Amino acid sequence: MRWTIPNILTALRLLAAPGLAVMFLYFQRPWADWFALTLFVAAAVTDWFDGYLARLWGQESKLGAMLDPIADKAMVVIALMVIVGYSSMSPWLVLPATFILFREVFVSGLREYLGDTAGTLKVTKLAKWKTTLQMIAIATLFAQGMFEHYLALSLDGIDPAAAAQVMEGGAPDPHGLRWKETGMEWAGHLGLTLLWIAAALTLVTGWDYFTKALPHLREDR
Repeated sequence: MRWTIPNILTALRLLAAPGLAVMFLYFQRPWADWFALTLFVAAAVTDWFDGYLARLWGQESKLGAMLDPIADKAMVVIALMVIVGYSSMSPWLVLPATFILFREVFVSGLREYLGDTAGTLKVTKLAKWKTTLQMIAIATLFAQGMFEHYLALSLDGIDPAAAAQVMEGGAPDPHGLRWKETGMEWAGHLGLTLLWIAAALTLVTGWDYFTKALPHLREDR
């Protein structure tokens, strides 16, 4: 095992994955949202840097090749678990998250079953785009949670009728209710749209991996 800088970055990204959930255990919102978003974005950036540096410095290794997809899956799975857990359980969020989680478990099971022949399931460009869209969607949904929480804090203690008048533009907005609501809606719509696209790519790449593995799954006559 070679603990090069790229491998260390990958290992740190793997360790950061459970930190997303820990943030919501030890910090109150919206601080938990801020810390989780910062940690997730930092980990997503290292996902690009570790591979780039490994190729640039000629430090590609079996350890990095093993840890990299595990770290990606751990980040996505735990982040989706946290987002769904703190959401209103909307089917527009739960369904794409379910597709993504199912695919990750399914492909991991295929790789484990294939063993030495798992090299047939090489990561494709489409799978890399899928991972990128997942990362952007999750970061956007974390931001949506921040806007939502700040809006709830600003509405606390304000008469509902007065708040409705502010939202409709009929009264001054000293607490920034309108821009917080706008940010919440835009981040929510954008995050869900990207998550559904990522879920579609997830199913396509999952089916591609299955068809590639199918010849190895057939029993010998």
